[in-house]
Amino acid sequence: MPRTAVPALVGLLLLAGGAFAQGEHRHHEPAAASDEHAAHAAQPMRAWYGPYAATRESSGTSWQPEASPHEGLHARFGDWDTMTHGFANLIYDEQGGPRGDTKTFMTSMLMVMGNRPVGEAGTLGLRAMVSADAAFGKGGYPLLFQTGETADGRTPLIDRQHPHDLFMELSAAYSHRLSERSSVFVYAGLPGEPALGPPTFMHRFSGEDNPEAPITHHWLDSTHITYGVVTLGYVIGEVKIEGSLFRGREPDQNRYDIETGKLDSASVRLSWNPGKSWALQLSRGHIKSPEQLHPDEDVDRTTASAIHHRDFGDAKWQTTLAWGRNSPTHAEATNAYLLESALTLSRSHTFFARAERADKTELFLPGDPREHDSFRVGKLTGGYIYDFVMEGRFKVGLGGLVSKFNVPDELHPVYGASPTSFMVFARLRIG
Repeated sequence: MPRTAVPALVGLLLLAGGAFAQGEHRHHEPAAASDEHAAHAAQPMRAWYGPYAATRESSGTSWQPEASPHEGLHARFGDWDTMTHGFANLIYDEQGGPRGDTKTFMTSMLMVMGNRPVGEAGTLGLRAMVSADAAFGKGGYPLLFQTGETADGRTPLIDRQHPHDLFMELSAAYSHRLSERSSVFVYAGLPGEPALGPPTFMHRFSGEDNPEAPITHHWLDSTHITYGVVTLGYVIGEVKIEGSLFRGREPDQNRYDIETGKLDSASVRLSWNPGKSWALQLSRGHIKSPEQLHPDEDVDRTTASAIHHRDFGDAKWQTTLAWGRNSPTHAEATNAYLLESALTLSRSHTFFARAERADKTELFLPGDPREHDSFRVGKLTGGYIYDFVMEGRFKVGLGGLVSKFNVPDELHPVYGASPTSFMVFARLRIG
C-alpha cells in the first residue's frame, strides 16, 4: 500500500477536481434557462454549525475570521452543497547543524465535504480527509527540535515530524437552528478533531502555504487527528461554546488503520468573532495518556489564540498569534508561543513567515540524563511560493523557505550555536 498511496492520492486529487468541476458544470449549464435555478446555483455554501457565513468555519468545529477565503472547488448536487480541497507537496528538506538531516519526500491531503438541509431548521454534514504522508516512511521528515509520537512503537521521534495517518478525518455533524442568531450542534468523528486549540496549522490561511509543521504543534493543535471524538456546541451570534469527549492517545505507528478506544479525555472551548476580520478562542483540555511511550502521563492543555484577516484589493493578509501550555502529570509545565503571517498578492505571489518559541523536552533518548530536561528554543522562518493558476481549478506552485534557530548554550555541542535549515518545494493544489 505505501508504494501506491502517493500516485493513488494524486489520482484522487485529479478525479475529485474533475468530478466537482463536472458537478458545477451540470448545475450551471441548465441554470441559464431559469433565473430561479441560476440564483440557486450562485448561492454560497451553507455553514455547518450555525446561522452565519460558511467562511467562518475551519478545521473540526473551530472558527476562523469570517473574512477568510473559503478556497476549494464548490458544487451543488441536488440538496447537497459540496467542496473539495487538497494539495500534494514534493519537498527537498535540509536541516542544518550536527543533528540535521536531508530528505526528499511528499506531504499530501485530500478533503471532500458536503452538507444538506434537514427539515426547516436542520443541517447534516459529512467530511472525509485522507493523506499519503506515511508512504514516505513511518519516520516522517527531518525537522529540528520537533518531538512526539514514534515510528516503531519503541523509539521516540526526535528532530523529526511524524507523518499523518491515511485517515485524517471521517466525521458527521448535525446542527439545528434555534433562531436567526442561535443554534445547537453535535459533531462526531473517527477520526475527528475535538474542541481544543486554534484551527489546525494546515487549515489556517496564515500557515497553510508553509509546508513544514510548527515546532509548537504539540502545544496547540496536535489533537487534530483523534480516533474518537464527540462534540456538543451552542452558537449565539458571534459566540460559540462547545465541549468534547475524545480519546486522548495520539495515533500510533500503524498509519493505515482505524484505532478505537474509550473516550477518556475532555475539553471545552470558547470562541468569539467580534467582527468579520477577527477570530478569538480560549480552550482547556485534559488529555489522557497522549503519548504511547509514556502511558502513565496525562496532560492538561490550555490554549489561547487570535487570528486577524484583512483584504486589500487583490491582496489577502492573515496573522495568527497563539499560546499553548502543557502541564504533564509527572513533569513541570511548559509553554509555547507562535506568531505566523501570510500575504497573498494577485493569487500568485505568497509570502509567509513564522516565529516560534517553545520549552522543548524529550530531545534526548530514554536513558540519557537530559531526557526530561526543558530547553527554551526559538525558530524564525520566512518563505515564498509562486502559483501558476490553471483554469481556476488547480494551482501549481514553486517555493522555498529558510529557518534560523535560537539555541540555548547548553545545547550548542548537540545542535550547534545557530543552525540554518531550508526547504524547496513544488505543490499541486485544488482550489
